[in-house]
Amino acid sequence: MTGPRSVYDEARAAAASLGVLRGVLDDDAGRLWLDLIEGLAAPSPDPSRLAASYGRLFAVLALEIELASEPPAGDAWQHHLLRRLLDDENPFSRKAERVPVSAIGPALLAQTRADLSALQRCARIGGAPLARDVGRVTGTDPVAWEGFRPMETSGERSAQRLMMERFAGTRDWGSLVGDLAAYFAANGVGIFGRYHAFRWVHRGDGEGYLEGVPNPDPIRLSDLVGYDLERRPVLDNTRQFVSGMPANNVLLYGDRGTGKSSTVKALLSEFHTEGLRLIEVSKEHLGAYAKIIAPLAGRRERFILFVDDLSFEEHETQYKALKAALEGSLEPRPDNVVLYATSNRRHLVRERFSDRRGPAADGDDDVHIDETVQEKLSLADRFGLHVPFLLPDQDRYLDIAEKLAARYGIRLPAEEVRRRARLWSQWHNGQSCRTARQFVDALRGEIALAAEDGDRSRAPRRGRGRQPGRR
Repeated sequence: MTGPRSVYDEARAAAASLGVLRGVLDDDAGRLWLDLIEGLAAPSPDPSRLAASYGRLFAVLALEIELASEPPAGDAWQHHLLRRLLDDENPFSRKAERVPVSAIGPALLAQTRADLSALQRCARIGGAPLARDVGRVTGTDPVAWEGFRPMETSGERSAQRLMMERFAGTRDWGSLVGDLAAYFAANGVGIFGRYHAFRWVHRGDGEGYLEGVPNPDPIRLSDLVGYDLERRPVLDNTRQFVSGMPANNVLLYGDRGTGKSSTVKALLSEFHTEGLRLIEVSKEHLGAYAKIIAPLAGRRERFILFVDDLSFEEHETQYKALKAALEGSLEPRPDNVVLYATSNRRHLVRERFSDRRGPAADGDDDVHIDETVQEKLSLADRFGLHVPFLLPDQDRYLDIAEKLAARYGIRLPAEEVRRRARLWSQWHNGQSCRTARQFVDALRGEIALAAEDGDRSRAPRRGRGRQPGRR
């Protein structure tokens, strides 16, 4: 083991020398790899520990590569290291995403260059030599990880994939420090570079974390028919926001099924290339507002905190935390964060007639009843922009259904679509944007099924044919 041990000694020394990029190895796979290197470099390796570490590392890499949508750059371990490198938040990556490489300090550049060379030495120890040397110590025959196969891919290569290929194909990783800086400048860093949508995940201990949403709702503004006038102020406010100008918190209120939530989600498709990020927060977790915005301050991205279906009953007190978050907290809201909320209530907090009649009306002992009312109303006042979305009348509803049908290529006479849309609304959820979309989805499914079966008798017919979704 003299020869192999010297290789692992060198790898261990390379890992120990990391400074700026030390976090690249700070994950489950990195720690397991380090444990293997330490064990193989030891004068008396522990066979059981080596076997366990190799088995766990094999499983971690198998999960990453086998479920990936792109082929690995290099072997599984090299691919993992390069992905970690491009995701790692560190002084170099955070600086490079905001300024040209010429504005980065020479000491930081020099250490990053040295770290890249050290990481390359770590990456050179692939699965085959590790499996061979672990087998020698343990007397087993471990399977090398060169035979992993990713999921079927679309053929398109992401910016991250192209950069990983660039590293995998060069003989000197340190020479690519400028290319790496340009990658961060173009694509961002860490979780905010990798994902556009997030949700705040609350833990039982009062803490929480941001979780990236790999496949957010792909709805686009062009998919939304009708309510262009209502959406205009939301769009204008968002354009100001992503341009770095002052912008307001927004309350979209009104009847259910009118496209309030869809409007907010569609903003992501419209503006994510300009740095917009959407973070979904439930009203129950608004008390964690300070912790949610802590990692957002100072980022180049622009963040909308999205609270869907926001309203409070009289006994609920989370609205007081929200009031402080919007205005009134000692710590100001970061310039790159706004809050968009949807609600069926204009004033958000339930208000009773007894609140206005006074304490004698129902035995309430609240002496300053006017102040109580004002406290409830002041929450909605802290949204600078109020946008109403009200149920459409019949003509508007039918117009929405007709335009949606045309957009999806449904070849039926307009009057037939309107007749069936009217009947659908009577059988289902009344007249709204959501009802129109559900009607068109059902109609599309019926037509597709009829075409697939080749049964022309089941195709939509004029007259008193069955309605979509009815049997």
